[in-house]
Amino acid sequence: HVAQCPSSPGQLVFAELLKQEMLDLGLSDVTLDEHGYLMAKLPSNVDYDVPPIGFIAHMDTAPDASGKNVNPQFVEDYQGGDIALGLGDEVLSPVQYPDLHNLHGHNLITTDGTTLLGADNKAGIAEILSAIAMLIENPDIPHGDICIGFTPDEEIGRGADLFDVEKFGAKWAYTIDGGPQGELEYENFNAASADVIFHGVSVHPGTAKGKMVNAMNLAAQFQVKMPADQTPETTEG
Repeated sequence: HVAQCPSSPGQLVFAELLKQEMLDLGLSDVTLDEHGYLMAKLPSNVDYDVPPIGFIAHMDTAPDASGKNVNPQFVEDYQGGDIALGLGDEVLSPVQYPDLHNLHGHNLITTDGTTLLGADNKAGIAEILSAIAMLIENPDIPHGDICIGFTPDEEIGRGADLFDVEKFGAKWAYTIDGGPQGELEYENFNAASADVIFHGVSVHPGTAKGKMVNAMNLAAQFQVKMPADQTPETTEG
């Protein structure tokens, strides 16, 4: 399904639900196209020109693990330590996830360890809609046009492929899909993928001298030539 957009039908189902929620909030210019790009606007409530800003989040979840049949677990008033996931001995540990040290006293939501939670990026969607609802309920807070965009297929690197920037209408926009609270990222990594196929030469081992080419050895030699100091796990900034 990689050739189609969105790449999974559930994204359109989710988009329809979000579209209805936006309409219920009273947002204007609510549109959902056939590719799953959902946009809306909260009109300005001031009588002077203000550059429109946007908030963006994505509706898909990572394909690395299942996002179906999520069984959320609630941890009330977290006081530290490991959080048992209910799957064997699997736990969320502050040793592996130091950010847990900053969450003492908070209520947490995890999965049971068998699926994704989907907070990437549904937490971003929830924050955007909650903020919009707050602004609607408090019209005394001045703001310009606020553009909202929910996109498909971010996790497979295609979320921006069919995003209509002109239709979106924002002068600047923020993607609510980041790291720790209070962190603002103003750059992003760039990546490309390639399929490399290694063809060996199959020869009977008894007469292989000078003739056989082992495809696995070619692949290993190729990998060794990759700059070790430029891999994601050795770089930052």
